[in-house]
Amino acid sequence: MKKMITLNINNQEYDLVIPVNRTLTQVLRENLKLTGTKQGCSVGDCGSCTVLMDGQPVNSCLVLAVEAEGRAIQTIEGLAEDGKLHPIQQAFVDQGSIQCGFCSPGMILSAKALLDKNPSPTGPEIREAISGNLCRCTGYQKIVDAIESVTQK
Repeated sequence: MKKMITLNINNQEYDLVIPVNRTLTQVLRENLKLTGTKQGCSVGDCGSCTVLMDGQPVNSCLVLAVEAEGRAIQTIEGLAEDGKLHPIQQAFVDQGSIQCGFCSPGMILSAKALLDKNPSPTGPEIREAISGNLCRCTGYQKIVDAIESVTQK
């Protein structure tokens, strides 16, 4: 069964006719070609598919696209403005936190959600905020350093 929906992604509306069982990750990557959102474990364990829904980080592999209708969705593609990286993205580059890059979009969006709510988090608060995002390169310290560097600007 298909349904017509309108999704607000990165402040742009998309009208889509999709099967009702398509996940938000599938629609982002396959229908809209927004491949910055990664498909990882598909069961909500790794956080690679993290997007912001109404400003809150969610695992888009666990959200049906039809459930996202009427919500504001932000993906990694929506962070940079006028060709300039968002300060969190730039901090990840500057601190060498990108590593393989697979977890970076989810980490960055989880960090954005944290910093939007708490501009001066402690180290433990940063680690808790990104705890739903697994880094397969085991390099969490550089990621925490990058997020901390944004709070000092």
